[in-house]
Amino acid sequence: MTELPLAPPAAATTALAASERALLVRRARLLAWSGNAWHLIEFAIAVGAGLAAGSIALIGFGFDSLIEAAAGGVIVWRFAAPRSSSEHAERRAQQLIAATYFLLAIYVGEESVRTLAAGSHPRASWVGIGLAAFTAPTMPLLARAKRCVGSRLNSSATVSEATQNMVCAYLSVALLAGLGTNAFLGWWWADPAAALVIGAVAFREGCETWQGESCCDVC
Repeated sequence: MTELPLAPPAAATTALAASERALLVRRARLLAWSGNAWHLIEFAIAVGAGLAAGSIALIGFGFDSLIEAAAGGVIVWRFAAPRSSSEHAERRAQQLIAATYFLLAIYVGEESVRTLAAGSHPRASWVGIGLAAFTAPTMPLLARAKRCVGSRLNSSATVSEATQNMVCAYLSVALLAGLGTNAFLGWWWADPAAALVIGAVAFREGCETWQGESCCDVC
């Protein structure tokens, strides 16, 4: 009688799953650290250019970068060794990221309304335009990588942080439109008006993240 091949032991299957999860956790932490390095550079450039041009939108964009760095730090904390499989840590990370969404929405909304009410006319900022033009297409790439890893880990916190990178991309487009129309057409009100829309999107994402609705199943 021909012997049938033995099925792999359950322990081996479990070990393989654990090995794959460990690899994904390392990737999630690496993406978070890489994103944070860029966000800190982005913060320095945006705030410096914003102060030079008197642009509230650019300064706000810089502080948005700090908020994103904080969200990335939450992911690094979430996947530290003692918490890498903790459901409680996952929920806490989700709540902390939701809080950063709310902070972003409040800050962007307040500064936009203040700029519109004051009628401030910022000077053209070519550094800001270059920064926004670079960030707008690159943030979706980072967001997609984080979303893919988060989905495979079944981590709503990681997927939510990826969505925040997409909000950064939208904000970059709004900033580019605002700075561009201000530089070429003199429409000073364009960037705070667009930022109000971004603030509304950030608030919505914060609500969904807090309720745990942000995890997806596909890369």
